[in-house]
Amino acid sequence: MASTRLIAVVGGTGAQGIPVVRDLVQSGAYTVRALTRDSSSPRFQELQSFGPVTPVTGTFASEADLRATFHGAWGAFVNIDGFNAGEKTEMFWTMRAYELALEAGVRFFVLASLDYATKKAGYRPEFRAGHYDAKGRVGEWILRQNRDNAATRMAAALFTTGPYIDMAIARDTVMTPTVEDGVVTWRVPLGEDGAVPHVALDDCGVYVKWLFDHPERASGMDLEVAIDHINYHDLAAAFTKVTGRPARYVDVGFDEHFASVWGEAADRPAGYNADPADAATLTLRQNFTGFWMLFRHSGGNAGVLRRDYKLLDEIHPGRVRNAEEWFRREEERGVRLGLGSLWERVQPGKLAHVLKALEDGRAGSL
Repeated sequence: MASTRLIAVVGGTGAQGIPVVRDLVQSGAYTVRALTRDSSSPRFQELQSFGPVTPVTGTFASEADLRATFHGAWGAFVNIDGFNAGEKTEMFWTMRAYELALEAGVRFFVLASLDYATKKAGYRPEFRAGHYDAKGRVGEWILRQNRDNAATRMAAALFTTGPYIDMAIARDTVMTPTVEDGVVTWRVPLGEDGAVPHVALDDCGVYVKWLFDHPERASGMDLEVAIDHINYHDLAAAFTKVTGRPARYVDVGFDEHFASVWGEAADRPAGYNADPADAATLTLRQNFTGFWMLFRHSGGNAGVLRRDYKLLDEIHPGRVRNAEEWFRREEERGVRLGLGSLWERVQPGKLAHVLKALEDGRAGSL
């Protein structure tokens, strides 16, 4: 039997990192070493419930900690939280993580990325979303380095996602629903024809494992994933079809949305460790105006953000393909685990966190 390959993970306790670690470990083909601030945290304990996961206690903002994480690893999966670091700091430490992984002898590097929003929108300022652009810019830089380094030292690929559909039934996100007179209601500034290329968290592990399983084909690839481009009228209709409960989408203006989500905190930095006095720091209002503008202009998979769903069907034949399918799976999962039905889980006081920053008490960040 071939020996397992060690994957070094940065960001393993995040929403995306958990299914990635789970699927790598449970495959039996990989072992995982994960960088964490606290190996006794419930999220790290969840990682270890999947199988052996070795902790490195430290931070992504430390060369010594990154070296310890990458040492002896065959592969690396890196996802730095931009809402922790801020746009500028995320870019620096992602670039250093790539360089330190190469220095350590890692053979295949996967960056958790997002669309380079400003570039894809033709460099129009109204589409600038800092947490998207930070990952998108560095992703392009990494693919450029890959041309020089893939054959002899370290190959690399991007895993480009988007808003998790899990956030649409979670607490304290920019797409958290309310229940108004018995009607589940999403009030977001998506417009009538906009669409969000939502990602199912459970699918992330399958895609990342595929990248590590196929390094020759994956080298230099930007694997852009999504369930579908989901219009929120369709999201509400899918919820009703699965649960039998009324749901609706209400398009709102940016000011109303930001007042509802953050109130006066909307003018705080989008990265909670970013310097508010730095002219490069975007506020939550600025950042998420660009965020929603992207989706308002991506309806029908024919606008700014696009996905190759035929490729995704090939790579992951069992992937979630639409909102109704995801709601059905989530309804079954919730009942099986004793979390309750979808209808019960969206009631006031019942919504749970999905994103680690919010679970850690950073509600002002997302």
